[in-house]
Parts: sequence; structure tokens; C-alpha cells
Amino acid sequence: MRFKRITAMFLAFLLVLGTVPVSAEEDGTSSDEKNEEEKGSYSEKHEVVYATLDPAGEQQEMYVVNNFNIEDQGTIIDHGPYTNVQNLTDLTAVEQKDERIEITAKEEEFYYQGTLEGKPLPWDINVSYQLDGETMHPEELVGKDGHLQIKIDTAKNENAEEIFFNNYLMQITLQLDSAVYENIDAPEGTVANAGKNRQVTFSVMPEKEGSFTLSADVTDLEMAGIEFAAIPSSMSIDAPEAGGMKNDMNSLSDATAEINRGVGELQNGIAELNDGAASLYEGSEQYKSGIQGLSKQSSELVESSASIKKSLQQMSGSVESGSGEMNLSDFAKMEDGLRQIAGGLEETGESLTNLKNQYSKAHQALSKSIDAIPDYKISEEDFKALHESGADKEVVDKLAQTYKTSRTAKETYANTQESFNAIGPALDKSAGSLNEMSGRLHAMADQVGNSLDNMDLGESMEQLQQGLQALSSSYNDFHEGLTGYTSGVDEVADSYRGLHSGIAGLTDGTTELKNGAADLHNGTSELASSTSDLPGQMETEIDQIVEEYDKSDFEPVSFVSSKNEKVGSVQFVIKTESLKKDEQEQEEQEEEEEKNFWDRFLDLFR
Repeated sequence: MRFKRITAMFLAFLLVLGTVPVSAEEDGTSSDEKNEEEKGSYSEKHEVVYATLDPAGEQQEMYVVNNFNIEDQGTIIDHGPYTNVQNLTDLTAVEQKDERIEITAKEEEFYYQGTLEGKPLPWDINVSYQLDGETMHPEELVGKDGHLQIKIDTAKNENAEEIFFNNYLMQITLQLDSAVYENIDAPEGTVANAGKNRQVTFSVMPEKEGSFTLSADVTDLEMAGIEFAAIPSSMSIDAPEAGGMKNDMNSLSDATAEINRGVGELQNGIAELNDGAASLYEGSEQYKSGIQGLSKQSSELVESSASIKKSLQQMSGSVESGSGEMNLSDFAKMEDGLRQIAGGLEETGESLTNLKNQYSKAHQALSKSIDAIPDYKISEEDFKALHESGADKEVVDKLAQTYKTSRTAKETYANTQESFNAIGPALDKSAGSLNEMSGRLHAMADQVGNSLDNMDLGESMEQLQQGLQALSSSYNDFHEGLTGYTSGVDEVADSYRGLHSGIAGLTDGTTELKNGAADLHNGTSELASSTSDLPGQMETEIDQIVEEYDKSDFEPVSFVSSKNEKVGSVQFVIKTESLKKDEQEQEEQEEEEEKNFWDRFLDLFR
């Protein structure tokens, strides 16, 4: 610390010595002659702006170091609203009148410093601190332990010249003592070793605002000032060689177009499948209604047949016993009843034949639609590669779902095809049985009618008796067959309900599949359209990025005054005040640490 005080006194002495005026008369030359003789020039000047901030980022002090590359030694003119100027090259006085600075350069390079007050920086900087989740003033953190979080925000200062914000790259650096800071986490920064310290660096691009967070576990907290260095982003950015990428993009464009064509074909196939399923459902609905109607009529058929059977038995018994109770009108009624039952069976047979024809058409449409579904297989790896290609994730997911559903429909149909194939022959057999029974009933009715027409009760009673016995016996066989048939119809009606429900579910599924395929095709069409010119889009994006970040055409201007010319560069070095323990307390601690064991022992007796 004594060395620091001596240095400060020596610098003050030099400043006083440098301000001693030397008149033109003492030099033996008039002022005008001297100015004319000593007029100098420079090739370019450089400005380094130094600014200090408080730990929260509030601007405190600012000064500028100006550097001139001298071509001709002599008097040169600079401009700036400085409150104080100081020669950093030699002891020659720097003259200032308002914002006009007059300096005498005698070396190849000349430096002078000017203090600025009230000049805003191009960036608004804000630094906030939290310890263990509690927001605290920076000064309150010194010496504390806990989990520290620092948040640094930079934004454009609307009250400053925007050219620096738009063209300068800012680097933010924190030097953290490894003995104090552990478990350092800076998600958007770079953490590196710098001796015993850990150096954390953040970068802010031109025209961008920055927001960064750093966290660490601290013990006996102290922290060096945060440094903000801003320099022109004047490096030239060349567009990358995109030939290979363009070829890849062409391949991707072709692939998405091919996918769109394939999905279009899939949509058409699914539409045919849905139409076939709808036709199948309509035919199944008609068959279900017919078989259920036939099942409901079965009991009536059986009751009517039983009544006819009973009548035949009674008539046959009356003729055989000769009781005379037989009424010929009963024969006429029996004939009419047989013909009515035969007609009902014929209608039912025709209905089954029509139903079978409709079912065959629906089955053929369904088979054609199912066969139209492509049989190729797409693996999970294929879908994963499509995801990674940059295709729309939602569209790819729909494609995968549609593919899986169509495969399920195809496999389900293959497993149930035997059931579908068995329905047609069963309908044929049922219609044939009905027609056969109808024919037998018509034959019986004809036999009864012929008997009535040719009967002579006085001479042919024995013949009538034999005919009735034969008819009754034949009808018994028919009635038993009819009873068995109606029982089978009831079983078919009950079992077909489940099959019809499955067909209804298939129809609903194919409808959803059709709607999903339409949405999918819309998505792949949009994807194919948006990726049709991927190489051109990529090249445009690259050009925009290069244009945004290539600042090679930036021409520096003075931060201090627009009157300054030949500005070669302007740089900013900004630093917050450090968070340190009290300086006197620090000195006493250092002195205490410098004492050896013997000194500390003697202090006990002093």
C-alpha cells in the first residue's frame, strides 16, 4: 500500500510539472509563427473508452485514451467535450478551449487522456444478485456464504449513438477465485481455467440484447469487477461451401415429394377401402334385418305348420273311424294354408338370394380395397430417419399412425377372410332349402286339391283315407324339417349380430382412416411444397446470416465527437467496481498475516 501512495504522489508531481506554461516570447518565437512552423499531421487516430460501473451496472466514471499515428510532428487538433485532459506521452501541455483540443506531437505516436462526464455508453447494463434465492444489494454480499446467482442483462441505450450497438461485439468476463467459488454453472457461457481462477465468458452479438445467468456456491464472498469489452465485429464472413448440403437438400426435396405421391396413392386406396367397407356394411345391415325378420317369423311358420299337421291328423283319424265328422271345407282351408306357407317361404328364399347377391358385391369391393393397401413395410428406423430429416413432426406422426392402422386392417381381414367367404355359400344353402320346402308344400297342396276334385265319398273313402294318411305322414317329415330350419335361423340371427357389430367397427375405422389419410395428404402436400426449393431456401438463409453478421464494411466513427477525422478504431473497456472487504481491514489482515510466530508471541507481552 505504501508503494501505491508513493506512485500517486509521483504522478501528481508530474501533472503539476506538465502544466507549467511556457510562453512563446520566452521561446523567442511569436505565437502565430510557432503555430505555422509546428503544424503537424497524423494518419489515423484510435480511441479506447474506459468506463467504470458500480456493481449493479450503473455508470460512474468515463475517460478516453486517444492515440495518434503521427506523420508530421507538430501541432494537431482534436475535439471532445472533456472536463479534463492529460498528456500521456510527454510533459508538453495540452491546451483546451471548449471542445477544441490542441496538442504538440513530437513522437511517432502520441497519447492523451480526456475525462468525460454525462456521456452515455451505447449499452444499458444491469447486474443483479441473489444469495440463497434472496435478492440483495451487491455490498451486502461481501463475506457471505451460500448459493449465489448473478444475472447480467445488456440492452441498447436509446440515448446513445446506435452505430456502436449495431456493429460491436461485446464480451463479458468474470474472474472467479477457485477458493471462493465452487460448482460454477453458466449455461450460455464458457468456463475456463485461468491460473488459480475460473474465467467465465459470455458473448453478445451486434444488434442483439444479452441476458445471462451464472450460479455458484460461495464461501466468504469477494469478487473482482465484471469486465465488458466491446470491439467492432469487422471480420469478413465468407459464405460456407454449400455444394454438398445442396445435394442433400435436393435429395430431401425429392424424398418428401416421393412421400407425398405415396401418401396420395395411400389415400386413394384407403378411400376405396372405405367405400368397400361402407358397401359391406349396407349389405350386412340388409342381411341382418332379413335374418332377424325371418327369425321373428319362424315361430309363426312353426305354429301354422303345427296347425296344418294337427288338421291332417284329425282328418285322417275321422276318415279312418268313419265318424262322419270330416268336413270337406277343411280340405279347402288346408290347401290354402299350404299354399300360403309355400308362398312365404318363396319370398324368404328370394330375399336371401338378393341378400346373397348384395353381400357378394360388397365382399368383392372390400377385398379389392384391402388388396389395394400396399404390402411394403416401413420400419421404426425409417420413421426415425424421416423425423431427423427436418420433416414436419406432426405430419410424420400421422403418416406412422395411418401406416399402422392400414396394416392392422389388412391383417384383420386376412384373419377373418374365411368367415367372410363362408357367408355367401351359407346364404345359397339357406335359400335352396327354403325353395325345396316351398316346392314340397306346393306339391302337398296340389295333392289335396286333386283329391277334392276327384273324390267320390260314396266309392273312394278308402282311397281318401290312404291319401290322408300318406299326406299326414309326409307332412310330419316336413314339419320336423321346418322346425329344425327355424332353429338354425334363430342361431344364425343371434350369431350374426356379433359379426355385424364387427363390420360396423371396421366401417367406422376405415372412415377415420380415410379422414386421417386426407389430413396426412394435406400435410405431406404442404411439406412437399415447402421443401420443393430447399437448396434455394438454404442459400437465401445463408446469405441473410452472412449479411446480418458480416460487418466488414463498417467504417469507424469517433465516440467522443463527430468532428474527429481519420478514426481508425474505437474500443470500449468497461468494468464494474469489485466487491472487496474494507481496504483498511484488508491491510490489517495482510499485516497480521506477514507477522511470523515470534512477532505474534511478543505481541502478547506488549
